[in-house]
Amino acid sequence: MSININQPQDLPDIGFLENLANKFFTELPSSGSATGINPYELNYDYLTSQGNSGDLSNYAGNLPEPDYGKGIILNSASGGEVSPSGINPVNAIDLSNQRNTLPDPHYAGQGKVPQSVAGQGISPSAHYQGNEVDLSDPQTSLPDPHFAGEGRNPKSVAGSGISPSIRNQEVHESLPFASEHDFFPDLSEVLSGIPSFASTPQIPTFRPSGLGDASYYFLQSDHGSYLTNEFAKEKKQHPKASGFKALFDANLVKKDFPILQERINGRPLIWLDNAATTQKPRQVIDRISYFYQHENSNIHRAAHELAARATDAYEAAREKVRAFLNAGSTNEIVFVRGATEAINLVAKSWGDQHLSAGDEIIVSNLEHHANIVPWQQLAARKGLKLRVIPVDDDGQILLDEYAKLLNPKTKLVTFTQVSNALGTVTPAKKIIELAHQAGAKTLLDGAQSVSHLRVDLQALDADFFVFSGHKVFGPTGIGVLYGKEDLLNETQPWQGGGNMIKDVTFEHTQFHQAPSRFEAGTGNIADAVGLGAAIDYVNRLGIDNINQYEHYLLLYATNLLKDVPGLRLVGTAPDKASVLSFTLKGFTNDEVGQALNKEGIAVRTGHHCAQPILRRFGLESTVRPSLAFYNTCEDIDTLVESLYKLKRNK
Repeated sequence: MSININQPQDLPDIGFLENLANKFFTELPSSGSATGINPYELNYDYLTSQGNSGDLSNYAGNLPEPDYGKGIILNSASGGEVSPSGINPVNAIDLSNQRNTLPDPHYAGQGKVPQSVAGQGISPSAHYQGNEVDLSDPQTSLPDPHFAGEGRNPKSVAGSGISPSIRNQEVHESLPFASEHDFFPDLSEVLSGIPSFASTPQIPTFRPSGLGDASYYFLQSDHGSYLTNEFAKEKKQHPKASGFKALFDANLVKKDFPILQERINGRPLIWLDNAATTQKPRQVIDRISYFYQHENSNIHRAAHELAARATDAYEAAREKVRAFLNAGSTNEIVFVRGATEAINLVAKSWGDQHLSAGDEIIVSNLEHHANIVPWQQLAARKGLKLRVIPVDDDGQILLDEYAKLLNPKTKLVTFTQVSNALGTVTPAKKIIELAHQAGAKTLLDGAQSVSHLRVDLQALDADFFVFSGHKVFGPTGIGVLYGKEDLLNETQPWQGGGNMIKDVTFEHTQFHQAPSRFEAGTGNIADAVGLGAAIDYVNRLGIDNINQYEHYLLLYATNLLKDVPGLRLVGTAPDKASVLSFTLKGFTNDEVGQALNKEGIAVRTGHHCAQPILRRFGLESTVRPSLAFYNTCEDIDTLVESLYKLKRNK
């Protein structure tokens, strides 16, 4: 069957396609569902590569998917209506109209008035997304190694480390059961003649358009000039530049984040408060929802099926964290509420156990209050001394001064990898090396680094490392403490209760080894799973791609902001991450923040829980825009234009 889509007379009859598609779907093996297979379920699953089991922690479906981590440049459908998570080289469906002419059992007639689905396990959000998954049996007719035969009686996997919710991850090069049906070659030939099935459509990417002084690059999207008319007349002309090409389209990525579709004061939300918390992609939201619908149980302590699913999902998330940080073992990954709790855990367990009167703890001048207060409390309780590494006028660590602080009394050096107030990236590896030479342990605060740059704990050789899930596009209330395994096992736990004990009598308690010894009670299981999904998402884009894109976006923003009259940038280290703290002469920081909010722009104002470093610069607070990979040059243009507008109205 040869088809030329440019010749209408060569297109197959719609009725023929309907009959062919219906025959294909009706002949698939039944899942046992009362309504049978929903054809949109298959389309949506292939589109999102989430698989038909709903295992959102791993998006390997039955069709090949681009490897975001290897620099592949994705292409978009017309208008960019398909997000990176939805692009599939075989099945790029128009999300605005997925149903086409295929029947949908949950919609009545051409008006598509939804029938009642009460008790069927199908939510309104599933209708809205076109994702009519049969939640009572999410495996439907796709192969699952943990289900036996057509009856889908689950095999026991307790203790195997594999959840029944995790489907077969083998990549198939054809549709399921294709070899069993003689009409499949005809269907394949029809689909191959349609461009959206035959190849991946094209999408725009960012390209450089100009260069400022030797330190700054300018980016430009294909949507037009990087400057708007509001303030273009006040900017200098820049010569052409070449070189930068983003490995993903941030405008397309935005579509994965439902909250970025919000409107604030009638304007599109521009989220520039990422150092406080990052927004969550739909993949994370869906994964948490799926956990509560299909896996919810306490972990480790039951023989039933849901306990096995929940345990496997939780421990799979631990492995994802381990790999993301390049830690040596999952035994070194402890789930906690966040970076703050992780630091307090180390202070109140390891610190209380190993430090004594006269010992010294070194912190840097850049620290968040969470990496100051617990050590002050410990020092007051045990007679310790707190010493501070100074920074220069750009906000950079003074390594020579740090070296002078090290001495035989130094027992711990604890510092941030990226400053939350200035964005300074510290020379972490060098600081850790010098501490170890002095015989001290180290704690590295990675709350502001994990979403922006690659963290390799085996290369850094930190003794402890902490971060919060909500800073890396995951849920709030979940975070990680990394500790070297031997160090954790010799440290007494700071909380007692269930799950962390091996044996208890009224006279004696024996604790588990790490990580269980530090996870007393029922933990935040669902959000740990959600954190795993967030790491999957970051890995799919590629942390190095993210770092490169955000670096150029930071330079773009810096070059525009530094020319705003009366604006003072605070934190100008050559090596910094995506933080742009500033003050604006003639305005309080709250006035600036409120004016930006009227334009739909969210920034943080205040001391950012880092008062010592701001006071180093003679300030009590700043305005702090902070960037993520879903921000664009247009977002920066709107920010800067709003500042010019504020000054002009004054």
